Amino acid sequence: MHVLVPSGALAEAVEQLSPRVRAHRYDLRDGLPTGEAAQAQVLVPRGPLPDGLLDALPRVQLVQLRSAGAEQFAGTLPARVTLCNARGAHTPATAEWAVTATLAAQRGIPHYVREADAGRWSPGSVASLVGARVLVVGAGDIGRTIGAMMAGFDVELTYVARTAREGVHGFEELPALLPDADVVVLIVPVTPQTTGMVDAAFLAAMPDGALLVNAARGVVVDTDALLAELTAGRLRAALDVTDPEPLPEGHPLWSAPGLLLTPHVGGAVPDTEARATAAVTDQLRRVLAGEPLQNVVADY
Repeated sequence: MHVLVPSGALAEAVEQLSPRVRAHRYDLRDGLPTGEAAQAQVLVPRGPLPDGLLDALPRVQLVQLRSAGAEQFAGTLPARVTLCNARGAHTPATAEWAVTATLAAQRGIPHYVREADAGRWSPGSVASLVGARVLVVGAGDIGRTIGAMMAGFDVELTYVARTAREGVHGFEELPALLPDADVVVLIVPVTPQTTGMVDAAFLAAMPDGALLVNAARGVVVDTDALLAELTAGRLRAALDVTDPEPLPEGHPLWSAPGLLLTPHVGGAVPDTEARATAAVTDQLRRVLAGEPLQNVVADY
């Protein structure tokens, strides 16, 4: 089995699975794969697939991601190709970021750091996570882990997802739920339904002083609508993702009041790469054993 991988470390891990596996490291700056590499049945991409790549790989049947997000591949894969993600690889780190950002924003840490940098001793009273009403929009693996981590702070936790089920409200209930939320955490996948879902009406339904935490993708939030709320001082936000991204020099988000901003580093901890590699190698082991694939992305 020939597998295209984006790094030498992943190639080494893949080839340790079996003598039947041959890994080919590819770098598209060197052009499209040729020779044995072009016979690959499995592709592990580094990012979005460029035009012509799958045409150059007629035998590819599986695209295995190293992350959970699959929106970049929507509408790009032929029917012969199965798309699988690495559900769980980024879960602990992303959930940790969401809790860290929420705590920091609630306790005013960004403000105090700026004051300390300026040499000012500026005590004051701020908000708290303890006992807060937290609305987690997205009840998947990461959302549930965020909830579990926050449970130790005695939060009043409510989950919302696309489909209502026991213990989880549906998206259609958001207008009634938002006015009671002190903190709203976004951890939804990018779909036509979630793109731009946090618009002016969504934000207007949040109470004064509430905190929006985006650990999903930037396009879930209407940037102009959020900027209007931040500039007015009515809402606060903690963002690991933005639209546009990366945030260009001079963009008004850089100087928006009440904002904690990080450069899409929610999953950037050392163990994440190891978990992503394990997701790839476990999937290939399944292929070799003729077992069903895991984490198949149904809608792409």
